[in-house]
Amino acid sequence: MLHPDTEIRFVNEKIGVGVFATKMIPKGTIIWALDDLDIILKEEEIEALDSLRKEIVYKYAYLNDDDFYVLCWDHARYMNHSFSPNVVSTVYEIELASRDILPGEQITCDYATLGLDEPFECEPEEGTSSTVVMPNDYLNRYKEWDKLAREAFEHLNQVDQPLRHLIRPEFVDKVNGIAEGRAEPDSFLTLYEED
Repeated sequence: MLHPDTEIRFVNEKIGVGVFATKMIPKGTIIWALDDLDIILKEEEIEALDSLRKEIVYKYAYLNDDDFYVLCWDHARYMNHSFSPNVVSTVYEIELASRDILPGEQITCDYATLGLDEPFECEPEEGTSSTVVMPNDYLNRYKEWDKLAREAFEHLNQVDQPLRHLIRPEFVDKVNGIAEGRAEPDSFLTLYEED
């Protein structure tokens, strides 16, 4: 589920729509949490769909670390990519504001964290020459994401958290320990390590 202080707005003809903050969302706020309404599909279930639904699922779903596709039930699926996102993914099936997000600002994430199985072409952005997200970008970016997550977790208990109740039970103790400074966050790279 996406943070309630968000809405869908038109970005431009090329991108289409995106998710925007309707109020100030402080650094460390849980922006998104996997919840029971999100649809989790195996690839063979998607492949069995008619072509229209299959195309939509592949466009809007992300691949989790168990190789299942997750289709968000709400407007989280419209969050766009940025090489300088204001949201950071964690290994705890939550995403945090990596800095203060101002009212009217587009909420973005780095698609390299979403388990891509093929390159994703994106619009050029100011401050970077990159225009393609590669499936193995996590090998070069995980330290950056780990640092952003660690810094965001420092603010978790200092800001309003309307989605806190959606932290999955298996992660509650760990997330609380990190927020209280009793534990270190696990590296994003752990999602890609072989069992």
